[in-house]
Amino acid sequence: MSHWIVVFVLGVIEGITEFLPVSSTGHLLIAERLLQARQSDLFNVVIQAGAVLAVIPLFRGRILNAVSNPGSPQVRDFWIKLLTAFVITGAGGVVMDKLKVKLPEAPGPVGIALLVGGVLFLVAERVIRGRPGSETITWSIAVAMGVGQLVAAAFPGASRSGTTIILALLLGLSRTAATEFTFLLGIPTMLAASGLKIFKALHHPVPGAAPEDWGAVGLAFIVSAAVSFVVVKWLLGYVRHHTFNPFGWYRIAVGAGILLLMS
Repeated sequence: MSHWIVVFVLGVIEGITEFLPVSSTGHLLIAERLLQARQSDLFNVVIQAGAVLAVIPLFRGRILNAVSNPGSPQVRDFWIKLLTAFVITGAGGVVMDKLKVKLPEAPGPVGIALLVGGVLFLVAERVIRGRPGSETITWSIAVAMGVGQLVAAAFPGASRSGTTIILALLLGLSRTAATEFTFLLGIPTMLAASGLKIFKALHHPVPGAAPEDWGAVGLAFIVSAAVSFVVVKWLLGYVRHHTFNPFGWYRIAVGAGILLLMS
């Protein structure tokens, strides 16, 4: 398969899976193995940043509201809680990085994380069935979502958005509010993580590593950004009238498939 087609496909996969609760890490790992096109960490991080940057325009209303009404108690409360969740993730991430707390990005752990996450989605949907979800972000939800991002960072395949959405649903938040808060929290979290990884990759390159193909990186960045914008816009509308059960069953199928192939 052409190198450029492979790069395009990887960009599409990243754009689709970055914000869907199905684990972009797991899908990129599987795709790169199937296509025999293992990419550098820098490539994966840059196209991830493209997917994250693309969704900012979808939340311009909230962002402009925060800028134009900084004195509003409701607006201030929301952004303080978002900042708290981000700080928890950032501080915890630094500690985890120092202690090297992270499972390897190998098919086995990724398959297990996908499978477990899928089951938890089905359980969460069953628990909240018939309950009117709240639209208010409480302190317990903000803290739980910050911690949830750390759990996802430690278990590749768990999915950052999947983990945080499950926790928010179990704590009583509505699907729409849980999804929006997860996405807004993901923007500074993933941009900070991506920026740090890019800085490290450029200033501390792996000895003997091949030079980065910046043309391929640029193409995948643009593709992942465009696809991510469309997918996130669709998902924000989808969760208003549907459950997360399809994502749960999908994760179970993919996770089980990975484990069966390994065996």
